[in-house]
Amino acid sequence: MSMQTRQFQESPMPSPNNPAFGAWLGLGALVVVGIVVLSIIFGSWYTVDQTQRAVLLRNGAFVETVQPGLHFKLPWIESVYKIDMQTHTKTWERMEAYSSDQQPANLRVSVTLHVAPDKVPDMYARFGGDIDAAIARIIGPHVLEKTKVVFGQYTAARAISDRAKLNSDTAAALVAAIAYDPVFGIESAQIEDIAFSPEYIRSVEARMQAEVEVQKLRQNLEREKVQADIAVTQANGRAASVRTEAQATADAIRLRGEAEADAIRARSKALQENANIIALTQAERWDGKLPQTMVPGSTVPFLTVK
Repeated sequence: MSMQTRQFQESPMPSPNNPAFGAWLGLGALVVVGIVVLSIIFGSWYTVDQTQRAVLLRNGAFVETVQPGLHFKLPWIESVYKIDMQTHTKTWERMEAYSSDQQPANLRVSVTLHVAPDKVPDMYARFGGDIDAAIARIIGPHVLEKTKVVFGQYTAARAISDRAKLNSDTAAALVAAIAYDPVFGIESAQIEDIAFSPEYIRSVEARMQAEVEVQKLRQNLEREKVQADIAVTQANGRAASVRTEAQATADAIRLRGEAEADAIRARSKALQENANIIALTQAERWDGKLPQTMVPGSTVPFLTVK
């Protein structure tokens, strides 16, 4: 037997009448009181963040919904469970759906939501405050159903070209579906991606190429029409120019002929009125010189011999 064991056995336990026993008892009571005080101090006050709401429970039963701030609760008999009120986004991958023209597609759909402030007690009572569990049970089935229904009202081409309308219709259908159980507030629903079959993609590419070719042909036709219009305009301009030039020439000839006719008529009238005008004209134009050679027997010009 060791020395420590013998000392322990030889040391008698303090009896109630022993002063040492009172000291031990007082120390134990002090420790218990300290623990109680600390539990009251640290267990009676709690804070709720601005992004949270709290459920106050008394002996496990719901008492009230606690708003953000510093609050007091009864220690040991009251407890608090905090619920996140921030916006959450849940995504569903590779959701199979068909368009109205029977084109299969895999959709990626995301829903942005938050816990409705007035439904905090329901969130705790039904799902223990587990937001993921609540989304899986309340939102998930409706997302799968309503997205397929709404997508089935669009053709494949319209689903791509009018994506904003498709998203708004999907969100409206989802809000209407959970109206009877509005634990969540739906902020938006987005069909983030639409993956059609490879066959449809190839058909779209072929159709787009055909449309491009048709557009090119239309552009060529329009260009040819414009060129033809330009050629006609130029030809009309040249013809008008030729007509104008010919008209001007004809007018000049006519005017020149009229002038000559007027001159002839004037001379004829002058001759009729004065027979000696010819002699006068000859005299005015004669330079006074006689011809160097004359035909025998002919008369001398401009000389009249009686």
